Amino acid sequence: MGKKVTIVGGHGNVALRLAQILSQSPRNYTVTSIIRDTSQTSVITSAGATPLLLSLELSPLSDFITAFQGQDVIVFSAGAGGKGGEERTKKVDYEGAVKVFDAIEGVDGGRKPRLILVSGVNVRDKGKVPEHYNDQDKAISEQTFKAIPTYLKWKYEADKILIQRTAFKWTLLRPGALSNEPGTGKASIGRTHLSPPIPRDDVAKVLALLVEREDAAGLAIDLIGGETPIEEGLDTFVKKGETDFLG
Repeated sequence: MGKKVTIVGGHGNVALRLAQILSQSPRNYTVTSIIRDTSQTSVITSAGATPLLLSLELSPLSDFITAFQGQDVIVFSAGAGGKGGEERTKKVDYEGAVKVFDAIEGVDGGRKPRLILVSGVNVRDKGKVPEHYNDQDKAISEQTFKAIPTYLKWKYEADKILIQRTAFKWTLLRPGALSNEPGTGKASIGRTHLSPPIPRDDVAKVLALLVEREDAAGLAIDLIGGETPIEEGLDTFVKKGETDFLG
């Protein structure tokens, strides 16, 4: 029997691709996708996952603890998507994420599910520019902080809390700008720049690989478009074991 995987934010574009990859894998994963609207059920089942109706905003912590019981991996791929202003972004991207952290800690038994959280490559302290950023990165970063400041703020606050958690294993995946171009199977992985964009197909592929990479625990992995085969790039970075996450 393969691993049991629950995807939080199961109706998202990357999440649906991930569910499809896992459900078609010869590893025989059992995939549950958490959604907040019954109208999304058919799309989830078409992707090969089992839908579970829960709301990060409205469902109590106890419901998430129950949902996570017996699971091997939780993938947090939820987000407000810029809808509802700062209040909803805080509710989903920050408070929802923290609810998931707390739920994992609340799972009964000695072995907690491992968490893979999808964040963003430029989610950081605005005042601390990573040393490896070049002039183009700095320009893109400045534009991003102007365009989506609320998203960056609350993702950063959630990430800061996650890296303090020790009751369960976690990995941060930090993709750059996303595209709907077909996946290439190649990327730049690790301590990257901020461009070019990464196809959603390739982000989902990395997430699927991370389901099996327990050795990626405690790492923050940047991901943008590139020319290195994804399996090779991920393996190289994980073996380096670089743990800093905000530059």
